[in-house]
Amino acid sequence: MTSATGTGGSTAGPAPARDQARLPRGAARRRVLLAPITVTPSKPLTPSHLKGLLWTDVMYRATARLAEVTYRYSPTTYHPTEQTLGFWEYLDRTAGETDYSGLTEEAIGELYVGYRAAGQRAGLAALRPYAEAVELHGWVHPASARVLELWTAHYARLGMHDPGLLAHQPPGLRLEEAIDRLGAVGMCLDQRAYGGPVFLDATRYGLPLRQIVDARGRPNYLACALRELIPLAPRFDETVLLYDRELEPDYLLLERTLSEFGATIRRVTLGRVPIDGQIRSARHGDWHDHTTGALLSRAAAEYDEPVLRLGMRLYFIAGLGQGQQQSFRHEALRQSLARAARLLSGTRTTDPAPLPEVLSRHRGDHLYVNPYRLTSGLLARHRPAPSDDLLSAVYL
Repeated sequence: MTSATGTGGSTAGPAPARDQARLPRGAARRRVLLAPITVTPSKPLTPSHLKGLLWTDVMYRATARLAEVTYRYSPTTYHPTEQTLGFWEYLDRTAGETDYSGLTEEAIGELYVGYRAAGQRAGLAALRPYAEAVELHGWVHPASARVLELWTAHYARLGMHDPGLLAHQPPGLRLEEAIDRLGAVGMCLDQRAYGGPVFLDATRYGLPLRQIVDARGRPNYLACALRELIPLAPRFDETVLLYDRELEPDYLLLERTLSEFGATIRRVTLGRVPIDGQIRSARHGDWHDHTTGALLSRAAAEYDEPVLRLGMRLYFIAGLGQGQQQSFRHEALRQSLARAARLLSGTRTTDPAPLPEVLSRHRGDHLYVNPYRLTSGLLARHRPAPSDDLLSAVYL
């Protein structure tokens, strides 16, 4: 169904011939870029992470039946941030020649918690070799490589499309090139000549200055996103940015900036998943039995793989919704898994409407398919069981 693209992402191939014939004229030529926020490979995947990943997966697989879709998710792009390089330097300084190949993601996550708790920032000289190894050679620290390997296994178990977790996918621009592009459109305040930082400047649009490179030359997450998306997003008819609600100010800036370069942007904001009523950052640990690995092991003890895949999507998309009002509950997840088992065991017939038409009902005024509208429709009362075409194309 998929093949690698020149951008380093993943592009869905054309819909089957019988579906292509039923698409509206020109629809198959529309191009959509999905660019969700990436998760730093330094900790376990939590319910908040899993929610975002499943939303993106359903959006990708459903929209791929209606348009040409590139799913851009590049850990490579965001390795140069201090958050990642600092962790790697901390590990080498404090743990030495540790063999990470047999560690769990929880064990590596505890090391990350220790790094954040220490509160020490490595100097530029200490981080430079790591940054050069990433930029010049695509190097990944063994601890993060192990985490990405474990995440790849979670993706496979959940039936999620892997956009290239283990691949080297560098951004299209070097940092200097991105700063030059911003300067050319009047959206950069560069104070490096005076020993200062670099700011993204959208003040003429009523948005605040935002530092993207500090006075020591270290880029933050937003600078990395600009390196990737400035050359990429304008090539598509629509670019969809999926991100945490806490990052809304940065993504408003990102939308405004990419629009300046001719991109059409859609923002999808997702609330994090509270645990016992509280939103907790993974940097503080306290995962207990809420990691993705733990959830999958618990569910697999009772349900087979198709039920696990559908049930997880029913809960994290339709059950929790787009906001963050509902805390994670093991019992609610179990109920979604049981509902998935009933849906899969029921009698299913081919939907009288072709699959592209079914999916198009959940698009609104944009090109992408809304995962919540599509998935919550599976739970509607007195609705026929979902068709095999829909389940296999989007959920299993």
